[in-house]
Amino acid sequence: MKPSPAPPLIRADELAHELAGPRPDRIAPILLDVRWSLAGSDEPGFVAGHLPGARFLDLDRHLAGAAGPGGRHPLPPAESLQAALRALGLTDQSPVVVYDGGSGLSAARAWWVLRWSGLARVRVLDGGLPAWLADPARPTESGLAAPPAAGSVTVRPGAMPTVTVQEVDRAIGSGIDAQGAADHPVLLDVRAAARYRGEVEPLDPVAGHIPGAVNLPIGELMRPDGTYRPAAEIATVLQAVGLTDGTPAIASCGSGVTACQLVLAAELVGRRAALYPGSYSQWCALGRPVATGAGRPGAEV
Repeated sequence: MKPSPAPPLIRADELAHELAGPRPDRIAPILLDVRWSLAGSDEPGFVAGHLPGARFLDLDRHLAGAAGPGGRHPLPPAESLQAALRALGLTDQSPVVVYDGGSGLSAARAWWVLRWSGLARVRVLDGGLPAWLADPARPTESGLAAPPAAGSVTVRPGAMPTVTVQEVDRAIGSGIDAQGAADHPVLLDVRAAARYRGEVEPLDPVAGHIPGAVNLPIGELMRPDGTYRPAAEIATVLQAVGLTDGTPAIASCGSGVTACQLVLAAELVGRRAALYPGSYSQWCALGRPVATGAGRPGAEV
């Protein structure tokens, strides 16, 4: 029987309790360290120190395909993802906890890709490695451990909703920016406000945003320490940008990584957002029309 999806977050104290010792009614989670930044995956940081027993998961090699027409971080091919997860020892039943360097960005991408691949028991360590290190009594280790026994997980893509660039086109054409139209999806762009407005663009060839997209900078859903805001506060923020009960949502960002944090936050309040994996990097690379400025009233939080 396929396990039910796990709650998306786990606190550091809860994880410490789960790792404290074996119990006959509980399987210890597999820990995946997915530290990453725009400079690349941080395997040297993992080698220098990580949670006991953690295994390193490379976002660029394992959680994304090659950059190209699909954007800067398209979804990984199922075969290569399956090989990577089996090399990490995962099975279809494995409980998994992913963590990063504290921003939550790459951990959310790992959570989303593993859930999309069919794994259900996946959680994010809220606050990442800094949350674990906040208690000096919690142990860490360094170096590279021996590879685990090969797993048997089967990747079955599609367990999390996605939209294509064509579907975004259709959503825009159907009136995506019509206020109060609950049957039209809300396209949420979680990039920083200056990038959304087109004032700066450090990564993509054209500055601006997808026409009709509503700006919701991801920091509005996070605390300064990288943990997620309480569910009630997240619900209020989402309502302010038009995501009310029954309103479909599309999550986008620069290349489909940060948008996974929005999907996770929406799940915390019982809502589901479909990921646009190509996001703005695919949109502008394909020569689609681009808007600049603040967008429609109420488009920024």
